[in-house]
Amino acid sequence: MRLAPRPTGRAKPEPTIALINIVFLMLIFFIVAAQIAPPLDGDVRLVSTADLENREPPDALVIMPDGLMKYRGALVTPAHYVTIKQESAPDDLKAIRLVPDRELPAVKLIDIGRQLRSLGAEKIMLVTEQGVSR
Repeated sequence: MRLAPRPTGRAKPEPTIALINIVFLMLIFFIVAAQIAPPLDGDVRLVSTADLENREPPDALVIMPDGLMKYRGALVTPAHYVTIKQESAPDDLKAIRLVPDRELPAVKLIDIGRQLRSLGAEKIMLVTEQGVSR
């Protein structure tokens, strides 16, 4: 009967060390090979839009906090708005821009969207404000 050989104290190297080395080398390669955008010229000053007046797009349907809708300053209903849009340009119903007030309940907004869809609107886009903090 043979006895199993005794461990010599040397552990076999882990195969994951080789994998870690390869991933590290790939990371170094991609960092070095990547094209980094050059910084802006120091003399260039970017346009500031912080002081611009907020205005809705000219052909947008503005929805007030209480659910009333305005189109070009006049109060309208969804059906009246669709009629106006069809008279001016029938293709305008493919995309409708809505400018909802921040305080408008979401339920009312969804209801108005459903009404516009049932009247023939194909695509409804919400116009929002994007805040940039620096």
